[in-house]
Order: sequence, then C-alpha cells, then structure tokens
Amino acid sequence: MSNSDLSTFIVDLHQELALTASQEGAERSIPEVFTEYMFDVLTEAGEIDGADVAMYEARAARASGFTFSEDESTLWLFLTDYRGGLDVESYTKAALDAGVRRMTGFLEQAVGGLWRQLEETSPAWDMAQRVAETWPKVAEVRLVILTNSDLRTTVTRPGSIDARPVHLSVWDATRLHQLVTSGRTQEPIHIDVVAMWGEAIPCLGPQGDPGRYESYLTMLPGEFISRIYEEHGPRLLELNVRSFLQSRGKVNRGIQETVRDEPRSFLAYNNGVSMTAAEVGVVALPGGGVGISEIHDLQIVNGGQTSASLHYAKVKGKQALADIYVQAKLSVVEPTHLMNLVPRISQFANSQNKVNMADFSANDPFHVEVEKLSRSVWAPGKGGTARMTRWFYERARGQYADAHARERTPAKQREFKAVHPLNQKFTKTDLAKFENTWDQLPWIVSYGAEKNFREFMLRIERRGSSFKPDQGYFELLVAKALLFRSAEKLVGSLNLGGYRAQTVTYTLAKLAHATEQRVDLRALWRSQELPAPLAQAILELAPRIHDVLFESAGTRNISEWAKKEDCWKAVLSMPWAVPDDLAKSLTSGRRRTKTTTDTSIGELLNDDERAALAAVTSISGDDWFVLSQWAKQTGNLQSWQRSLAFSLGRIVKAGSTPSRKQANQGALILEEAKRLGFAGAR
Repeated sequence: MSNSDLSTFIVDLHQELALTASQEGAERSIPEVFTEYMFDVLTEAGEIDGADVAMYEARAARASGFTFSEDESTLWLFLTDYRGGLDVESYTKAALDAGVRRMTGFLEQAVGGLWRQLEETSPAWDMAQRVAETWPKVAEVRLVILTNSDLRTTVTRPGSIDARPVHLSVWDATRLHQLVTSGRTQEPIHIDVVAMWGEAIPCLGPQGDPGRYESYLTMLPGEFISRIYEEHGPRLLELNVRSFLQSRGKVNRGIQETVRDEPRSFLAYNNGVSMTAAEVGVVALPGGGVGISEIHDLQIVNGGQTSASLHYAKVKGKQALADIYVQAKLSVVEPTHLMNLVPRISQFANSQNKVNMADFSANDPFHVEVEKLSRSVWAPGKGGTARMTRWFYERARGQYADAHARERTPAKQREFKAVHPLNQKFTKTDLAKFENTWDQLPWIVSYGAEKNFREFMLRIERRGSSFKPDQGYFELLVAKALLFRSAEKLVGSLNLGGYRAQTVTYTLAKLAHATEQRVDLRALWRSQELPAPLAQAILELAPRIHDVLFESAGTRNISEWAKKEDCWKAVLSMPWAVPDDLAKSLTSGRRRTKTTTDTSIGELLNDDERAALAAVTSISGDDWFVLSQWAKQTGNLQSWQRSLAFSLGRIVKAGSTPSRKQANQGALILEEAKRLGFAGAR
C-alpha cells in the first residue's frame, strides 16, 4: 500500500466522520463518532461483540469505551487517539506507552469507586460503575487503542493488572485501511505452530476433493487451543458462527466439570472441533509421519464452545490443561469455494448446538436482494426537488469505498457521491436496528449491533423462504432509516447528557406503539424528510423517555437496564398522547363498533383453545377488518395472516363460529398486532 493510498483513506474517513457528526447533533465530536465507527468495524471483524462509547478524560486516566464477554470474564477497554490533521501522522512508542498508562490509570480509579464522583447521566459513570461491579468476575483484560495515525513501533504485552493478564492491541490507519478495502470481514489469522508450540502437531491426511478442499485429522492439545484463543479471541469463530457460549450453558458447564474432574476422559466425552484454513504447512516428523507446522487464515466453524471454555477453564478456573486433548478436523478450502463450502461444513458438523443457516448472513438471500434493490431503486428528490438519489446498502463492509474507487476520474467520483450520498449509506446492523426499533423491540436493539442483528436474522428466518424483499419493502425500509437517523439528530440536539442510543430506540418504539405503527411511511419515502409534526413529537417525547430510563432503572446500571424487557414495559406504562398535529397525518382506520358476538365451539376444545376462541371473538368483526387494513398499510403480518384477519371479520360479524385452527391462528395474529401497538377500530 502506497503512502498516497493511506493519505486518501484518512481524508475520506475524516470527511465521512465529520458528516456523521454534523448530522447527529451538537453533542457528537469527531473522536466520539470515530470510536463508534471503529466499534462497528471491530464487531464485524469479530474482535468484539459490540461495545459502548464512553468518553472519559482526567489526569492520568483516559478511556473511550468498554465491553465485556458474555460471561464477564474478559474486559475490553478502549482508548481513542484521533488526530484532526489530514496528513499521515506517526503513532510513536511514547504515545503508545502514554495510552497504556492512561487506560490502566482509569482501571485503577474505576475499581476504586470512581463512579461515585461522576455525574450519573454520563456514559463515563456507566463505564466506571460497570467495571467496578464486574471486576471480581474479570479474569483477563484486553486494552485496545484506536487511532487514525500510523503505528511506527512494536506492540508489546503490558503484563498484568491486579493479577489479571493484560493483552494490548492497536488499530491504526494502516490496519484499518487494509481491513475495510480488502473485501474481507476480518483480518486473516496466521498460526505459526512450531513457534507457538515448539514442534509441529502430528496429523493424518490429506483426504478430500482436490481442487475444492483437503482435510487433515489431528489431536490438538487443550493448552494449544487455549493459547490461540487467548491470542485471537472470538475472531477465531468468524464467518458469523461466533456466538461466545458462556460457561453457564449446560454443555459448557459439562466441559468445565470434565476439565476439573476427569481431564483424561475429555477426548472421549467431547465432540471435538472443525476448522477451516486457506493453506497449511506440513512437515515430515523425526519419528515418521507428518505434522502441521503452519496454519494460514484459521477459522473454527464448529467447536466454539470447546475452544472458549478451555480458555475459560485455564484463565478463570485456574485449571491445568496438560492432560486435555481434542480431536480436530482441519479442512483446507480453496478460496473460490470458501463462502459456499464453509457454511455447509459448519451446518453439518455441528452437533453440540444448532447453527442456523441465517447466521451466515453475508450471502443470505434476504441481504442479497436488499443490495440489488439499493442499486436500482431511485429515491425521490428531497422536498419534491428533481434531484433523485439512491440509498446504498453495504452488504459487506467496504462496498461503498470500493464502488467509489472504481469510478476512474474525480468527476465520476463526485457524481457517485452525489447519487449515493454518504448519509444514505447503511449496513446490515443498521438495517436490523431500523427494523427492530419499528417493531418495538428496543431492549433487543440495546443489546448492541451484533446481538441485535442476530435476533433480527432469527426473525427473518421465521418468516420462511417465501418472504422476499421487493421494491415496496425497500421503500418502507428507507422510510424507517430516515425516521431513525432524523431521530438521532433531533435527540442529539437536545443535549440530554448521555444514553443517546437507548433514548432514540425507546423513543421511536414508544412512538410506533402509540400510533399503532400508523406513521405514514409512504409519505416519508416520497418526501425523503421528516414532516414537522413528527419531528416535534420526537422532540417532545425523547426527554420524557430519557427520564423514564433513569427513574425505572433505580440503582441499576442504565445500559444494562435498557437491555431488559422490563425496561420496555416501564416505558410502555408511561402516559403519552399522540399530539393532534401528528394524529392528523396518520394513516386512517375505521370507527369502532361494539362487540356483540359471544360464541363457542363446544366442549371439544381444551383450555388453550377456549382461550384462543375467546380472544378472537372479544373484538368485533369491524375490528378484524380494521386489523387487516392496518396490517396491509403498515406492512405487518404475512399475507395469509392479513387474509385470515379479514375472514375472521366476516365470520364474527355474521355471528358464526370460527374453526379451531382459525381461532388458534387468529389469537396469535391478535397478540402480535397488539404488541405492535394496534388498539382497534376508530
């Protein structure tokens, strides 16, 4: 990579960050936006599973964000060192050492009760309080420095903090540029087996299908697995099969018990691991046979529980792994077959925990279709102007930059950005955030980008293979994106003092529920901007939501409380009436009529079926008609459910009795509609 390439990347990145900061309100500084951007990159790269931005700076103490592993045994602490210049600056040893001192200084102060001295509404309070609360569980610390300068020194391991091992990594401009422009979701993992283990590990093979893959069988020492997991962490479990499965789960608890009580039986009890690589080095062994000396682009596609749990047993449980061996299959896959073959290896090899095909999201048909639509559907000009644009869906990170770079002349590149404005680029995790907020799942959105995305994909999977995004779906999706991003900017302008992300998703979820999702998304798509009554409603509602988040949390950590469904219930119970100006712009329904039907289909029904029938007949036929119309207007429910709702309207209106199947399905439809805010006819 040339220095000019890096310079161009730094300038483009700064422009993107500056644009984002200007759109999201006065509170947002460029270093803060850069931190959030890096968290998105690191999440997609498998380095972390989402993180919280929390900027803190005092004498000898600095931090910019944090996150924990699922079982809270690993703490990631981040420090942002963003340089405002547009030239390539050097990140020196002095800067690195200072950064480490300031992060360790923050940790020492946080463990000592720093949170008691901070303002409770600040994210820094949240970070300090969580660190202090969780510190007894933490077994290792990972310090990460984020910078847009160029690292010019060697990164060494800092040692330990309070008897906990510490790892240090730096994400600089060069490393970031290589990742986002490579077309990959993560950096390849290279294992020098001989350097790490002292010798090659014996194996059998290869066998397989030359030209597609070759497989090797081996017995991996438990200590070896623990070491590579310690070095590379959840990145080993990339290709979207990387849910860290904490030791509280049944299988993991069994692993811990076997390591502790019957280490020599581990090989017999455990199903082993399946791994993939792009290339391996194989050498002859002194006593005969062959051994694996190097592994290039290593990924564990099945056996993530085993790998993480062995590391947990060593670091947290202080267990010796000398007698532990794990059977392993290593498939060396030709790069051209990687994305097709690896998901199948994982799907069929996995027997300890089901891995859904939806987890392999990059090439999921849903995302492929959304990408196609984003390249072909023109958005109307803002405010009725003639200048049409497109919303660019980045199915894989770096697609936008790559498409821009393919335009050969500066004029063409300017035209590309005019047609595809940076503020109209959105990613897979953005999409999941827009959709789950609109569907009133703010506590799931508050889990963080990666976990929220997984939950969204599970919901997509439940819709079945018949669901396929079309232009109508894409237009509504863009309207939800406009609503969300406008709300981010509005909430930012209120200077509420922290927890902006939680406030935005809870505000819009409350709005969607209160309006029964009857905000006119079609009109929003046509105008490409928020109408004044909707913007004013958000400005009025957001401070009240912010207050409720604090009041309902009590003494609990705000960020953690926002991840609970009980938090959403507290927000739902908050009285708030839709302002008259906004109510006039909502899509309309019919007027409610009194329910008079009271039918039963006899004693053949069990208790659950009677309850379903009672629910279906508790509202009028006109209400069922309105529900069907509402579902069509809002894009909720599947077509057969909307059709059934209309049929139930005719049945109930005629005083007839629904069938058992109609009653059961109707009750489910009614429950889902009410969850989404449907309140009945008007």
